[in-house]
Amino acid sequence: MSTLAAAQPVPNTVDPTTARKVTLAGCVGIFAELYDNGIFGFMAGTLAAVFFPGSENAVQLVFLGYAVSFFFRPLGGVICGHLGDRIGRQRMLVFVIMLISVATAAIGLLPTYASIGIAAPALLILLRVLQGFSVGGEASGAMSFLAEHAPEGKRGRYTSYAQIASFLSLLTGTLIAAAMTSGLGTERMESWGWRIPFLLAIPLGITGIYIRKRISDTPNFMRLQEEGGLSKNPLKEAFSSAEHRRAMLLALFIPLMNGSGYYVLFGYMPTFMSTELDFSKVQGLLVTATSLVAICLAIPYMGSLSDRIGRKKVLAGAAIAMAVAGVPCYLLIGTGSVPLAILGACLMAVIFAGHTGVIHILLVELFPTRVRYSAYGLGYNVSAALFGGTAPLLMTYLIDRTGNVNMPAFYAVLTALGTLLAVSRVKDRAHLPLRDA
Repeated sequence: MSTLAAAQPVPNTVDPTTARKVTLAGCVGIFAELYDNGIFGFMAGTLAAVFFPGSENAVQLVFLGYAVSFFFRPLGGVICGHLGDRIGRQRMLVFVIMLISVATAAIGLLPTYASIGIAAPALLILLRVLQGFSVGGEASGAMSFLAEHAPEGKRGRYTSYAQIASFLSLLTGTLIAAAMTSGLGTERMESWGWRIPFLLAIPLGITGIYIRKRISDTPNFMRLQEEGGLSKNPLKEAFSSAEHRRAMLLALFIPLMNGSGYYVLFGYMPTFMSTELDFSKVQGLLVTATSLVAICLAIPYMGSLSDRIGRKKVLAGAAIAMAVAGVPCYLLIGTGSVPLAILGACLMAVIFAGHTGVIHILLVELFPTRVRYSAYGLGYNVSAALFGGTAPLLMTYLIDRTGNVNMPAFYAVLTALGTLLAVSRVKDRAHLPLRDA
């Protein structure tokens, strides 16, 4: 086949049954991959007492360890992306879920600071690094995998299901950690109870690996493989193209809202409400859990809407809405009233659904199959490292330095405006087949 013919977009003809099976595999894997975020968000105080006892900045140190792992996401994106573009998406997705399951479970087996001193937090951070590497290979790989299997005209809806899985995993981790904290009490939780949520990664990982090993690779990848069209060095090829360099830059800035959305509104919110706003842990859980339910309900509608009217319009609308509503919604949370806090958090959750439910399919469509896993993975994971994982640490630092508890609101507005500017530079490919080359 000629290079010109191979470069023409080929409509996806995957049957709906296969697409649903693949979607389930992708969602189960993402659930297992991101489950630990919910644990860390809610158990920051417990982990601080276990691994940094006596430190005045113990919670900040836990979030520092959380942030460090994000700087290894780009490395995971590059290495897993290179292999995923060379040997296949399915093999790498099995590997990354195996890696994070082992790393998460190993945290539950760690000795405490009281047992081995400074080596305990050092090992905690090392395992967080392995988790970060794994998630770096998961995000772009899983979304590429789902999009390359999705029926034409439904890519937004099918990939949005994976985002529901990511928020359900956050909710599950939060609920498990909260239930155990409430049931066991602080003393027993800090003694041994904190280990159990991490050890639950073992059955989750086994389930994800089993399902992922039973599915085949994507039609786009297998077509390129049969034609001899796979790239020998996907990332080098991406950097050699002005179009791909521009797309990677967009993949860096379009996810800005993730910093104020996923990592602050959901990941950091329980800690923020209990330490800065004097809510109880149960009240913080109630607000966070309700907003997680709201976003899970809204995401598929946003994904389907982007299939109809395009990705840019939905993303731009969400960014504008967050820029307008971010401060008022945080003021509702800051009133100290649980009903008003739920209202503010749920409004932001529905708005953020227009970003998180659409962003990944837009990024998938920026790149051809030959370099998609590598280039998308690099741009998105650098963004996560710079603006995502550092967000809780940045919020605790700014609030501590300024005494202003509205810092998360200002961050929401700022990141929304950054996303809006980046989205305005994108060519919408929602209604075009995915490119192979």
